[in-house]
Amino acid sequence: MKKNLLSALLLLNSVVFFAQTKDEQLFKKIYNAALTNSQCYSWLDHLSNDIGSRLSGSEGAAKAVQYTKKQMETLGFDKVYLQEVMVPHWVRGEKETAYIQDDKTKIKVPICALGGSIATPKKGITAEVIEVHSLEELKTLGVDKIKGKIVFYNRPMDNGAIESFTAYSGAVDQRYGGAAEASKYGAIGTIVRSMNLRLDDYPHAGGQSYGNIPKEKYIPTAAISTNAAELLSKTLKSNPNLKFFFKQSCQQLEDALSYNVVGEIKGTEHPENIMVVGGHLDSWDLADGSHDDGAGVVQSLEVMNIFKNLNYKPKNTLRIVLFMNEENGTRGGKKYEELSLANKESHIFALESDEGGFTPRGFSLDCDDANFSKITNWKGLFEPYLIHSFVKGHTGSDIEALTAGKIVKAGLKPDSQRYFDYHHAANDTFDAINKRELELGAGTMAALVYMIDQNGIE
Repeated sequence: MKKNLLSALLLLNSVVFFAQTKDEQLFKKIYNAALTNSQCYSWLDHLSNDIGSRLSGSEGAAKAVQYTKKQMETLGFDKVYLQEVMVPHWVRGEKETAYIQDDKTKIKVPICALGGSIATPKKGITAEVIEVHSLEELKTLGVDKIKGKIVFYNRPMDNGAIESFTAYSGAVDQRYGGAAEASKYGAIGTIVRSMNLRLDDYPHAGGQSYGNIPKEKYIPTAAISTNAAELLSKTLKSNPNLKFFFKQSCQQLEDALSYNVVGEIKGTEHPENIMVVGGHLDSWDLADGSHDDGAGVVQSLEVMNIFKNLNYKPKNTLRIVLFMNEENGTRGGKKYEELSLANKESHIFALESDEGGFTPRGFSLDCDDANFSKITNWKGLFEPYLIHSFVKGHTGSDIEALTAGKIVKAGLKPDSQRYFDYHHAANDTFDAINKRELELGAGTMAALVYMIDQNGIE
């Protein structure tokens, strides 16, 4: 009996060791393919430098759809297709202008209209400024102190937060809902400190919402660079009655027809089970969006390219989805889920890359405890590649809407310390991308997809 038990244990250990050795060997092949035979950097070069910015509804977004569809068609997918989706079409218009008027001196400062904002009157707005540090502070000031003024939101991102996305979450409410809230107290415009951890002269765009206030209550809103925010705050302390001027000519047009771009390879054993890998194709309009989210787009395509180079045939259906309109509406992600439900599809896994093309550090996971434990048990395979962070948390706005009876969602977690230097700003350009870091991210995504494909979910 003891001999039989010992033999069984030895056999089990041999099977586990063989599986680990097989996975380790495959990981080496995946990372080698990513670093020596990748196309993601050249794809991003074209997307960024030949096409440029890709705000929903724009000509650049339409060109990006056709370009990425063409690249998919060369990668050997079983099928490549477009999913129609109506998207918001907001345009910036002429470059914004702004200045601080302190007595007889005018100091020009860099601003940019926030996405979805209305324009100022043609001659702009000039008014006194009131500085606040939270939406709640508006309530304490009331209509008497706010009416007829420009509200200046100046709560910085928390430099003490190790996780930069935690710092972002702690400050972004003033950008997203600041105009709507200030309007309720009679403000005629809002200026918002850019979501940026460093001091520089780049205003950072981003979406904002008027919520459910009536259209006649909409007020123009713009982001101001962090250096200019510091200057405005300092000048206000010495002269509380100073005036601020800003002018912008943005407008919201009718919704436009656009597309999600989808490439699919059928699973060899479980074609009914779908694994989604993706990023968002649209970007803000101040730059070419190389980090946000050109990197995620080309890394997702590279997952398929790596598998093709290794002649790896997934057991489950692999679907690469390049979503449209993450930046100002997430219409692409919602349309994908709508069609998935209508087609009664079964998703077991979704992976998104939307935190820039920096060095990968791990994954954020949205799943139950059993699957979290299962995936963290694979950590030893990833650690030789310095992938060490496996945490529960937000995975990606495009896959957030995706539902299933049992699904694991994951977001690639690069080192984020420099991400907000570029996020939604004019310096989010191709020259900010490091080729090797971008490729390592693609390899890391492919490695997790491989493990899910081989082992399934609980």
